[in-house]
Amino acid sequence: MRALVFVAALSIFLSLLSSIASHQFTIDGTVLELDESNFDSAISAFDYIFVDFYAPWCGHCKRLAPELDKAAPVLAGLKEPIVIAKVNADKYTRLASKYEIDGFPTLKVFMHGVPTDYYGPRKADLLVRFLKKFVAPDVALLNSDSGISEFVEAAGTHFPIFVGFGLNESMISNLAIKYKKRAWFSVAKDFSEDVMVLYNFGKIPALVSFYPSYDERNIFYGPFEEKFLEDFIKQSLFPLAMPINHETLKSLKDDERKIVLTIMEDEADEKSKEFIKLLKAAASANRDLVFGYVGIKQWGDFAESFEVTKKTKLPKMIIWDGNEEYFSVIGSESIDEEDQGSQITRFLQGFREGSVIQKQVSGPSLVGYINSLIGIRTVYIIVFVVAVIMLIQTISKEEPLRVGTRDQVDHASSSTSLAESREVHRPGDKED
Repeated sequence: MRALVFVAALSIFLSLLSSIASHQFTIDGTVLELDESNFDSAISAFDYIFVDFYAPWCGHCKRLAPELDKAAPVLAGLKEPIVIAKVNADKYTRLASKYEIDGFPTLKVFMHGVPTDYYGPRKADLLVRFLKKFVAPDVALLNSDSGISEFVEAAGTHFPIFVGFGLNESMISNLAIKYKKRAWFSVAKDFSEDVMVLYNFGKIPALVSFYPSYDERNIFYGPFEEKFLEDFIKQSLFPLAMPINHETLKSLKDDERKIVLTIMEDEADEKSKEFIKLLKAAASANRDLVFGYVGIKQWGDFAESFEVTKKTKLPKMIIWDGNEEYFSVIGSESIDEEDQGSQITRFLQGFREGSVIQKQVSGPSLVGYINSLIGIRTVYIIVFVVAVIMLIQTISKEEPLRVGTRDQVDHASSSTSLAESREVHRPGDKED
């Protein structure tokens, strides 16, 4: 009997604590300023809270602050409100250590107390649209043509969109939960023939995927077993040929497929645009590979990591494993201007036949790439620690003090592999 009374009292006490925590904060559309004394209370008080771990001296943080101020009242007004908060992680180092903050700003979404890294856009309107994804239903149920249009418009262009026409919700619910952070999912029960014409599918059931920002669409007619559905969804999460930059590279880290990487002079010029069209055609017939491209003008440091110099004939195609190894195809080291479609075909055929040379990602420019992923502040700390260790070792050997050469520094810095930078330093968008 006493045990039951104790349990009941404990339950009431915990409820009171929760009530006190929830009343300590209000959802009024302002950005909360948190510290070590109230951080845990805030996380437990709200189902969804977006936290900016910043430093007062950080220029990027200063530019982000007004965007968060604009987004806060909009997100607070949602049916499932999202609260925006910020923490001076340079001052409150215990929180910074707990949540592995190694660059600024670091952004995290706490959903029912569980943190998830945020790599999305930072402009207020785009940030709002992106964060709505976290509180949206796993699968939206659409019952009319207008409902479909409204869903697609509200979803925006940042994520791929999947609409199951004539599909049962249960067929995709598990996969919708699994890929919720990367795509929108819905099923349409009632729709007209006009919708079938608009989305270009000829029979039902059908799962239609489209990526508005790349103007691409794919249709899946089955079989509707989970394995085949997941293969289709995974392949449709990326455009047929995607530009490689900081954001898209992070999105590839969980994909196990090899990357057909084309390095070009400038991905925005007309010749490159025509070549990209050929890449998309090849990608549609080789969905077991990811096709990407990067311009030296857009990201020279990354391109130079694959033995690209001023003398390299471009475009150059390689097969990259997404980590520290890549393959050049014998006889297809570069692509001539004539009949480029056939050359792409020969390149892929040579790769599948094993006519390749295996190489390691290398080059001094890799240091700049690593810096961009882990935050320059962390790099400074690493260099300082290495310098101190070298100094101690030199003194212990009783040799004259010698200043390390630039080559020595470059060698030490470049010893961190590209694979390690992708796996260990996940918050790739940290800029200070």
